[in-house]
Amino acid sequence: MKMSNTNNENRTLKKAKKARVIPGFGLTMGVTVTMLSLIVLIPLASVFAYALKLSPNEFFTLISKETVRNAFITSIGSSFIAALINVVFGLIIAWVLVKYEFPGKRLMDGMIELPFALPTAVAGITLSKMYEEEMIGRYFAHFGIKISYTRIGLLIALVFIGIPFIVRAVQPVLEKMDDQYEEAAYMLGATPTRTFFKVILPELRPALLTGFGLAFARGIGEYGSVIYISGNSAKEHTQMISYVIMQKLNYIDYKSATAIALVMLIISFVMLFVINIIQVRQARRVNAQ
Repeated sequence: MKMSNTNNENRTLKKAKKARVIPGFGLTMGVTVTMLSLIVLIPLASVFAYALKLSPNEFFTLISKETVRNAFITSIGSSFIAALINVVFGLIIAWVLVKYEFPGKRLMDGMIELPFALPTAVAGITLSKMYEEEMIGRYFAHFGIKISYTRIGLLIALVFIGIPFIVRAVQPVLEKMDDQYEEAAYMLGATPTRTFFKVILPELRPALLTGFGLAFARGIGEYGSVIYISGNSAKEHTQMISYVIMQKLNYIDYKSATAIALVMLIISFVMLFVINIIQVRQARRVNAQ
């Protein structure tokens, strides 16, 4: 009788697990594939299809022009540096939000989402005006430092739009981290610095790498927030690759725009692949524990 009751309970649990809030796998899967195709797959496939019309020699000639090459260097280099800055300060912000209680904590936590909610063009105009020499920029001008319409301003804009990725990637890991590991390290005589680098940082590394990858990828393709503050000067090498694509489209140079877009697409796929690998390894590590 007991075995029979146990079997019935197991069957009931299996049926409960199979139940879905939205029934109909065929219909929902069809809607998912259709939306994914219309929004993502077909537009990306069109870029590949148009790029395949270019010969390899023509393709490399278009993407190796000086202005395009400098724009790639500026975009990748600035995005990489901004993502590194975001890793440091994003970790600090996440640590404060998780580990401490203080007045205005909820407000500060909500403000982290501001770069996501705020239109990027508005952010770009605000930052460029704020760091001009008539406002905050005048304090830096005394030391011969110009921010707006330079690479420094470009970095500030990329840090602004990228820091939420780091904070939101690290925050859940910090919230779930058991304080017993820190206490054990202190009891064994470890200093706070050694505890952080040997105990805490290894647990945060996958989340930091994921956030870094997302911030880096977002920075490379950013347009709205950098279009004003960067100055878009080919001479000063402050042109972002997204601006160059828009410039080519305005000149009806679809071949160059498509070639550059294809390179950007490849970079995005590589970044996505790396991020997925990091997330899979982290999931295996958590399951192994």
